[in-house]
Amino acid sequence: MIITLLVVLIFSIIGIIVAVKYPQRAVSAALALVIIGSIAFHFWTPWWWTEIASNWGGMDDTIILTFWVTGTVFCAVCLFMSYCVWKFRYRKDQKAAYEPENSKLEWGLTIFTTIGVCALLAPGLIVWDKYVDVPEEAMDIEVVGQQWYWNFRLPGEDGVLGLTDSRNINDDNPFGINLDDPNGLDDLLIEGDDLHILNNQPVKVNLRSIDVLHDFYIPQFRAKMDMVPGMITYYWFTPIRTGEFEILCAEYCGTSHYAMRGWVKVDEENEYKAWLSEQTTFEEMMASIGKSKLIQLALNNKGDE
Repeated sequence: MIITLLVVLIFSIIGIIVAVKYPQRAVSAALALVIIGSIAFHFWTPWWWTEIASNWGGMDDTIILTFWVTGTVFCAVCLFMSYCVWKFRYRKDQKAAYEPENSKLEWGLTIFTTIGVCALLAPGLIVWDKYVDVPEEAMDIEVVGQQWYWNFRLPGEDGVLGLTDSRNINDDNPFGINLDDPNGLDDLLIEGDDLHILNNQPVKVNLRSIDVLHDFYIPQFRAKMDMVPGMITYYWFTPIRTGEFEILCAEYCGTSHYAMRGWVKVDEENEYKAWLSEQTTFEEMMASIGKSKLIQLALNNKGDE
C-alpha cells in the first residue's frame, strides 16, 4: 500500500514539473504518465483476489489473460493519443490534412479487434463448458436461498436427493420435499447453519430460490451462479484444501442483502462423517413435530422397495 502511494506521488510530481516547464506538451506527458502509473498500480496494488480453494484455477487464468489483452489495448490507445497530441499540436505555419478514408488502417483495426475479442471470449467459453459439465462422481447438494439466509440439503445413505415441489413449501416442510418420495426421507436438512463438505470430493451445487433473485457465491472457490425463482441452476467444484470460507449473496435481494451470509467448512473425512452423524433427516424432523402421518405414503413406498 505504501509503495503504491509513493509511486502515485512520484508520478504526480513528475507530471506537475512537465506541465510547468513544457506547457504545450503537458497533455501528452500526462497521458504517458497515466499509462506508467496504471501499470505500476496493477503490479503493486494491495488489493488482489483471495487464495484459491477449489479446482477452478482456470477462472484466475482467464481473468489474467483479460488483464493482458485489455491492458495492452489500453496502453496502445493511450500511447497513440499521447503521440497524436504531441505530433499534431497547434502550429501557426501548419494546416491540417484531410484524409476521410484509409482502407489499410480500417482492415488492420478490424483484424486486431477480432483477434482481441476472440482472445477474450474463447478461454471463458472453454472454462464455462467445464463449469457446467458435472463429473459422474460428484455428490449432489442443494442450496435454497431466501431472504436473507441459506438452507442446505444433502443426500442421506441412499446417496439420492428426494424430489421437491415449491407448492409443498410451508412451515413444516421448508424445503418442499415431496411427501410420497422415499428418497427424500433420509435427506439431511441444514437450516440457517454452516454447510460442511468433504475435501477433494467433487460437489454439484443445485440452486433454488423461493422468493427473489439471489446469487450463491464463494470467493475462494471462484464459483457463483444466479438463483432464479421457479428454476434450478447448478455448477460444480472440487474443494482442494480444508478451511472455513464465507458464503455471500452476489445479487441484490432486498434491504438485508448485506447480511445474507453463511459459511462452508471443508473437512477431512473423519470430521466430515462426525458432522454428518449430527444432522437431522427429513423423516426425523417430521417425527419430531408429530407429522409422521404426512409421510406415510413415502414410508410405505420405502418398505416396498
